[in-house]
Amino acid sequence: MEVSGPEDDPLLAQLHRVQCPVCQQAMPAAHINAHLDRCLLLHPAGLAEPAQPRAKRRRPSESSALKQPATPTAAESSEGEAEEPDDGGESEDRESDDAPPTPSGARLLPDFPGARPGSPGGKGAGPRPAAAAAAAGGASPRSWGEAEAPEEEEAAGDADGEDDAGRWDADAGAAAFGAPGGRPRAPAAEEVRQLLEGKPLADTMRPDALQDFVGQGRAVGPETLLRSLLEASEVPSLILWGPPGCGKTTLAHIIANNSKKHSIRFVTLSATSAKTTDVRDVIKQAQNEKRFFKRKTILFIDEIHRFNKSQQDTFLPHVECGTITLIGATTENPSFQVNAALLSRCRVIVLEKLPVEAVVTILMRAVNSLGIQVLDSSRPADPLSHGGNSSSESSVLIEDKAVDTLAHLSDGDARAGLNGLQLAVLARLSTRKTFGKKGGQSYPPSRVLVTESDVKEGLQRSHILYDRAGEEHYNCISALHKSMRGSDSSAALYWLGRMLEGGEDPLYVARRLVRFASEDVGLADPSALTQAVATYQGCHFIGMPECEVLLAQCVVYLARAPKSVEVYSAYNNVKACLRGHQGPLPPVPLHLRNAPTRLMKDLGYGQGYKYNPAYSEPVEQEYLPQELRGVDFFKQRRC
Repeated sequence: MEVSGPEDDPLLAQLHRVQCPVCQQAMPAAHINAHLDRCLLLHPAGLAEPAQPRAKRRRPSESSALKQPATPTAAESSEGEAEEPDDGGESEDRESDDAPPTPSGARLLPDFPGARPGSPGGKGAGPRPAAAAAAAGGASPRSWGEAEAPEEEEAAGDADGEDDAGRWDADAGAAAFGAPGGRPRAPAAEEVRQLLEGKPLADTMRPDALQDFVGQGRAVGPETLLRSLLEASEVPSLILWGPPGCGKTTLAHIIANNSKKHSIRFVTLSATSAKTTDVRDVIKQAQNEKRFFKRKTILFIDEIHRFNKSQQDTFLPHVECGTITLIGATTENPSFQVNAALLSRCRVIVLEKLPVEAVVTILMRAVNSLGIQVLDSSRPADPLSHGGNSSSESSVLIEDKAVDTLAHLSDGDARAGLNGLQLAVLARLSTRKTFGKKGGQSYPPSRVLVTESDVKEGLQRSHILYDRAGEEHYNCISALHKSMRGSDSSAALYWLGRMLEGGEDPLYVARRLVRFASEDVGLADPSALTQAVATYQGCHFIGMPECEVLLAQCVVYLARAPKSVEVYSAYNNVKACLRGHQGPLPPVPLHLRNAPTRLMKDLGYGQGYKYNPAYSEPVEQEYLPQELRGVDFFKQRRC
């Protein structure tokens, strides 16, 4: 059904013209609905622009487009013409079928208002490239693709995957804080806060390439076999073993990024939440990918030691036949926590605790990416004390001593160091405590300083690596035992402190001291056993932290006491004799047997036994079986 309206009268049609809120085209009111249906289908986000791959642009909302004036000004018309996409006339053909001709001066693309301060695109952003070119008197670009080429290049790094969203590095951070005149503009305090909020800094600063992976030169250094395999995308099945924060997950993340470039499927599961059905689903998908598309699958299992032995058996046939490439990360010793059959199919890569220099490098990379300036305490005069209003000077500063202290307190844990830095900076920004004078220097009143005391306050104490049920538990108790055996009371106190400050049960340490008193001190000082037992009872009575001095006293006493392993060695010889004996054990000699009944006496039990107290002189009597006569376990190892 056709409905007549003002468009039937040419005069009325000109008086009742409206503007499309999407493409800003003016047309009779009766045509607007049909035009909007087509326009929204072609441009669902409300922006008429050509399809440019790998470009990320801000799209104006429909409500903002409705606020545009119906009649454009001359400047707007020239800008709109400069921004008109060059698609070979294809868009004009689509519109000309149903829409009336565009009146002269009408804009085909809407104006883009300047980004609001604080918006993602408004940090240090100037005018749009096309408008800037027009203002400079140069030729306007033919299309949005040409006008936004720098913006597309900046966004190209984020188009590879969703994992890169929200990530920045030092170069990107410097580009985000650009300032007119070619000088970089330092970020304001609020901008630093926005970068730190929402995501842990340790996850944000995770590197994407092997060349940025520091501190593990022995495992993935330039000349290592593993690095050559990773660079060639020939990833074997691996078990990454190391302390927390040493780079296990980061190395898996780097492998994942490299896998995407070679069309290798990378799947991540955590053993703390995944079930056996989840693993089987991944394996089934991997079988289909390999069968139909010849595509490899890498399965990364974080905290693989959380899987029990039967769950780990699920991987065995599929790792064996190459259906999946398994990468497991664990903080526990794989010899105890990973199935031996699975270990034989994987290569164990030991990642060591990061050295202080590597942690400093990681922290400085984060500081630079955030735009925070470092105060050099070794310089007699700080250049930051002059010209405080310059836009190139950061409003957030950190002492170099604070970075060094944070690296030492992190105890080789990069995650703890980065999160400690994030906490210290956010705490200082939250209090907005400014500084006026430091070391006789005058600073602008609007700048924030993160000091060494802020870092110490954030961490409270050193990040001590100790696991009561893991590898470090046995390492520390072994070091304590050997230090006391070597009569080094100072080292013994240190290892005792490592255990107690790490949360070790004091009764466990006390039990080990009782054992040491008999094993290593023995008959050289029989009172050592009494001292150790008294220490155990005292720890049981009063508990921590009061009992720590009891343990320290006993440790020093045992370390300084004379040592004798005579009893310990002799008993070990007895055990070796019993375990190495061939055939049935020799019977107890008859004269040594007890004879409580008449029958046993008639059988000869106890006959010939010499009761020693009844003799004034030593009694010669055999107490060993016939086969062992003459054996002295204190002098010889074997019987």
